[in-house]
Amino acid sequence: MGVTASGTSGARPEVPNSVLADTLLARLTAAYAAAADPQRAASMRAYMKDVAPFLGLTTPDRRALSRTVLLDTPPPKETDCTAVALRCWALPEREYRYFAVDHLQRHVRQLTSGFLPVARYLVSDVPWWDTVDALAAHVVGGLVAADPKLKADMDAWIEDDDLWVARTALLHQLRRKDATDTERLFGYCVRQAGHPDFFIRKAIGWCLREYAKTDPEAVREFVARERTRLSPLSVREALKNIGP
Repeated sequence: MGVTASGTSGARPEVPNSVLADTLLARLTAAYAAAADPQRAASMRAYMKDVAPFLGLTTPDRRALSRTVLLDTPPPKETDCTAVALRCWALPEREYRYFAVDHLQRHVRQLTSGFLPVARYLVSDVPWWDTVDALAAHVVGGLVAADPKLKADMDAWIEDDDLWVARTALLHQLRRKDATDTERLFGYCVRQAGHPDFFIRKAIGWCLREYAKTDPEAVREFVARERTRLSPLSVREALKNIGP
């Protein structure tokens, strides 16, 4: 199972000039390529449903290499973050995208609302849960938390034909706890309750289950009220830790 038609995306945003990105990409490609493990890469690609090639780096090894890549480099500006992300996205092996996601998550406070179109491209280009979910919760979620005007963009994303964009809208409040906009959380779940795809139904259950850690009674009441519209998968995931 590879990327479906929903995995297509629009035009790639322009990559800004960045001396820091030049330095990081040179270090990154050298360090990651030298540590590649073709045998592990094949099993990782199979596990990820053949979405993309891999270098075969374990997460601990990859993050250790990333620390050496970032050693003695200055804090990035938004243009640097954009350049690093887009240049990593242009490389075929998946681990480069993982580096970019970690980098964006670490420096999300350097990003402004103007980064949202870039984030949408990152979400929709060769998408799979391994990159989309972290971008949703930690990058897009951070942007919306910093600029509430972007809630209107999430209102559009939840209706997007690209299921990964819609999944991002569902998951963007995953870490908001007491600051969760519950009207949007529950409203988005209802708007996509009938979606046929597993990844949307699973996301509905996941965001409800996460919010149940903050307000279990609100989630129970919502599920009871909307049970006939929600899929069994969404209901099961929502109530997993709190019961009916």
